[in-house]
Amino acid sequence: MDFNFTPDQLALKKMAQDVAAKEITPYALEMDHKGEIKPDLIKKLDEAGLINLVVPEEYDGPGLDALSIALIYEELGKACAGVATTIAANALASYPVILMGNEEQKKHFFEVINSGKLAAFALTEPGAGSDAGAVATTANKDGDHYLLNGTKCFITNGGMADIYVIFANTRKSAGIRGLTAFMVDRNTPGFSVGKEEDKMGIRASNTCELILDNVRVPETNRLGREGEGFKIAMKTLDAARPLVGAVSVGIAQAAFETAVKYSKERVQFGKPIASFQLVQAMIADMAMSIESARLLVYRACWLKDAGLPFAKEAAMAKCYASDAAMQVTTNAVQILGGYGYIKEYPAEKYMRDAKIMQIYEGTNQIQRLVIANQILY
Repeated sequence: MDFNFTPDQLALKKMAQDVAAKEITPYALEMDHKGEIKPDLIKKLDEAGLINLVVPEEYDGPGLDALSIALIYEELGKACAGVATTIAANALASYPVILMGNEEQKKHFFEVINSGKLAAFALTEPGAGSDAGAVATTANKDGDHYLLNGTKCFITNGGMADIYVIFANTRKSAGIRGLTAFMVDRNTPGFSVGKEEDKMGIRASNTCELILDNVRVPETNRLGREGEGFKIAMKTLDAARPLVGAVSVGIAQAAFETAVKYSKERVQFGKPIASFQLVQAMIADMAMSIESARLLVYRACWLKDAGLPFAKEAAMAKCYASDAAMQVTTNAVQILGGYGYIKEYPAEKYMRDAKIMQIYEGTNQIQRLVIANQILY
């Protein structure tokens, strides 16, 4: 593994830093308090080329490697994890199309993404989270169409997307053997957006319920064969997990820098608290955790880019980095004391944002099972 980034990768990282500094960081607390992304921000992110990061070159996208995307996501996560999640959801929804889409499906899906629109990946349901085999949404064949019925929940970009990848069961009570993936356009009759969630963290991102009432989807919108949905979902999550790790590293880095700065300025007992050994120990532990997480993320991305097996490393990167983000942000709040606990300062936001990283795209308990299965079987 080469630890020297290419000039292109460094340029992409610098571009993300510049966009974040100008368009995201100054408004992060405001977006968090309002619980919504700035109205003009999606357009500005699109103009910067940040909406379609995973779209292949042959479909007019940048065709970036995983490590380049991780560098960008870390900078976005550092600025605002809610904004980073909005961008990441576009990638998450794109991976099933990259993996299993035919030529026409790819052209249609990526044309939407390239036009600056958002996409959403809809697997989770009220009764199906970690247990993807419990998906109750049905897709019944009707001639050369399918009729989709059911409810999805906790869908990132759910209320803002123009195109969706939706998982439904084509075989009653078949569990994962019947899971099938479909591309669904927002304006399809019978498709509607339900309630928007009022979340603890990543509040700038949009998270909604989706309602499917006899949504008529042409067979040509099915991704892969019937019953391949579980395989598609798992491969998609493998690809996305290191990028969740990258956002986690960004959150942790932001919290760390806030804590270090404060520790040098805050005077107690006649000297900065940075001079106290117990505070120094916390800062050292935070620094080690962040660097360890960052290297796990880079390693998983490097393996993916090299075309080597990376499922175990992807799970490790996501699990360790999100655990590290939770611990680092908790310590940052502790170092800031009372100031860390109030919404006027960003430390408490980092802590709230970090928590979801341990939950979505596979809980960290599931990640540990994935890791153990890769080792033992």
